[in-house]
Amino acid sequence: MEIFEQWESEIRGYSRAYPTVFASASNARQTDEAGKSYIDFFAGAGVLNFGHNNPHMKQAIIDFIQADGVAHSLDMSTTVKRSFISAFAETILKPRNMNYKMQFMGPTGTNAVEAALKLARRVTGRENIVAFSQGFHGMTLGSLACTANQYFRNAAGVPLGHVQHAPFESNVGGGLEGLATLRASYENSSSGLEAPAAFIVETIQAEGGVNVASESWLMALQNLAKDLGALLIIDEIQVGCGRTGSYFSFDKMGLDPDIICLAKGIGGFGTPLAMNLVKPEHDAHWQPGEHTGTFRGQGFSFVAGREALRYFEDDALMALTLERGAMISDRMTALAAQYPNVTARGKGMIQALDIQNGASSKAIARECFDKGLLVGPCGIDGQVIKLIPPLTIPDNDLEEGLQILERAVKTVMEARQ
Repeated sequence: MEIFEQWESEIRGYSRAYPTVFASASNARQTDEAGKSYIDFFAGAGVLNFGHNNPHMKQAIIDFIQADGVAHSLDMSTTVKRSFISAFAETILKPRNMNYKMQFMGPTGTNAVEAALKLARRVTGRENIVAFSQGFHGMTLGSLACTANQYFRNAAGVPLGHVQHAPFESNVGGGLEGLATLRASYENSSSGLEAPAAFIVETIQAEGGVNVASESWLMALQNLAKDLGALLIIDEIQVGCGRTGSYFSFDKMGLDPDIICLAKGIGGFGTPLAMNLVKPEHDAHWQPGEHTGTFRGQGFSFVAGREALRYFEDDALMALTLERGAMISDRMTALAAQYPNVTARGKGMIQALDIQNGASSKAIARECFDKGLLVGPCGIDGQVIKLIPPLTIPDNDLEEGLQILERAVKTVMEARQ
């Protein structure tokens, strides 16, 4: 660890929570250089939906390299890019009767959000965006303006403007009543509020504490956006790509977003890829090369991402995800019931235990780490333990990880009573 402490920036974060040097990984386990194995319930913050070193993706990437495939091509057309686009259209879009253009930008989620905000402002001719309390949308200045976390915002060094934050459904002042109040303000010509370019929302606020929006609230939000002539942007970056038991977290809700932001899991293997799904009538507002970037989908991610799409050619993995999600939810609900004020929530295989105390939550995460389990605190002051294991996790690893967590909660909570 001395090398990292001597030479790496003070900005490093996760390495402080997981103070070891990892050397290898397979599916739901990482192994450090001392040979200790850790069950991974963090999965790269939702990047590794299909596990570390997924064998199908690994072989496809090896074959691609050995064939001298085009690893970097800016936004030029390549065979592997065509394969990914075709598979995404056939496997994800067409079965849902969804008509979207696929825009590839820089390789991360924040690049997807930046492009979505820029396009929404172009389409509507308006400047302001409405985001929601406890939302997280990225670290570059536009997406950071939409991010609510004060700690992250304070690092910007400049004002973060042109964004209004409204209460999320689960926050004080939120719910359907909150949206009704917001609507009344926009409809009041003397309220001082101008109609926004877009509303940007996560259906499940992952970094914000695994806060799950209801179908009724999301539909009301969509109706408000349409009535105001604003775009609805759904940020699927951490909870899409099968995490909730269907490809999109909002499947079968009747939602029809103008822009869908995807990243993390779509690259499949852990190689970076970001993509916006954009309604064609909005995409037509772009001029060629107007929003650019050096890494607009590189070959490794297209190869692995195409392999990831094979998991959605039938319902097997999603059925298993729903089954396991229900089991994890039951276990977390039973665990929460043992302690005052502790609650459980989630959807599919993103589940959470809200400890209501940041110090206790972080102590639980450290106890888990010491016992061989990786979990990540999130939410206000890190008071929520988030569980996002790979969807492909073996049953025995899932069970062992849950037992480690249950014992860690018992150890920490009883010590603090």
